[in-house]
Amino acid sequence: MQFSAKLISVAAFCLLSGCSSLNPFASKPDPKKLPAPLVEFKQTLAVKQVWSAPVGTAAKYVFTPAADGKDLYAAAADGTVIKIDAQNGQVKWRINAGVALTGGVGAGSGSVVVAGEKGTLLAFDSEGKSLWKIQQSSETLSAPAIGGGLVIVRSNDNKITAYDQQSGAKKWSVDRQLPPLILRAVPGLVIVGEQVLVALPGGRLASLSLKNGGLRWEAVVGEPKGNTELERVADVSGFPVVYSKDVCATSYQGRVGCFDVNTGTPRWLKNISSEVGVSVDERFVFAADNVGVVNAYNREGGSSAWKNDQLARRHLSAPISFGRAVAVADFEGYVHFLSREDGSFIGRLSTDGSQILATPIVVGSNLIVQTKSGLVAAFAAE
Repeated sequence: MQFSAKLISVAAFCLLSGCSSLNPFASKPDPKKLPAPLVEFKQTLAVKQVWSAPVGTAAKYVFTPAADGKDLYAAAADGTVIKIDAQNGQVKWRINAGVALTGGVGAGSGSVVVAGEKGTLLAFDSEGKSLWKIQQSSETLSAPAIGGGLVIVRSNDNKITAYDQQSGAKKWSVDRQLPPLILRAVPGLVIVGEQVLVALPGGRLASLSLKNGGLRWEAVVGEPKGNTELERVADVSGFPVVYSKDVCATSYQGRVGCFDVNTGTPRWLKNISSEVGVSVDERFVFAADNVGVVNAYNREGGSSAWKNDQLARRHLSAPISFGRAVAVADFEGYVHFLSREDGSFIGRLSTDGSQILATPIVVGSNLIVQTKSGLVAAFAAE
């Protein structure tokens, strides 16, 4: 049986100290453990919301919008899947997959793929017409990857499976051993050339051949440490990100680092604990840790460029480079824009007040976010 480290740690805290929601005699919350208040600053980045579209609530899952050219796809827990013009926000179509969804969206080469409850995987074409529906061995929380004529999925039993993009026929499958305890998280996959890079539990980042699933290389992002299984959770978090010849990733209770995308040879590694992943541009690697500190590292060598600790305990998304800013979202639906050069605040916008769980994405000149309550919104810098 798989357990969630988050749930176990919360339960242990309640048993030891008494949660205020359950214990009317509990002491007041420690201010040092509360989310940091929003700081005031002079806004120097002219940024505005250019469109928004409702899709539906994420419930207990994380749904990541995905782009295929100028088209944007988004999904919701109730089975809704929508196609949006990424530039103007026009909803081109809206369908229901016919099953509650747990993960997605994967998009590419004219296809969109989502994961349904009890391991169902569903594919549609660019017009919303069903292509195929198959049953997997386990539930899937991560967005599928599409490329090279394949749809590749990692299910919660740590099985990586490739299906034919058009027919859904299974092409290959790889079983990976699960650690005793893992996060109930959404580690991602990314297809690059003839390989798929897979974020795995246990701190591993693996490169598999698109042709047959054979292991090309495996790198250690986080090394499990500690005396208890909870202390030894070191799952790779979020999506691996490829830039030039680098692939960069983070892990929970582990490290952030970059590796040679062709060999897996480490370029540099720094200690960090993150559940949300990284972003990369030509100069920097950006990562938000579990405390809420946004870090920028120099891509060449990994030295620290800057830190911003003023968003502590605000349950941040992964940051993403956006022009001269770094955008990062929080549990109240705010999107914060930090200076790419020094990490200072240069802008902030609100959405619908609900948490932004998925990493924002950049499509053309727009920054796209999806909130837990189901708003897909685009922002542009003037």
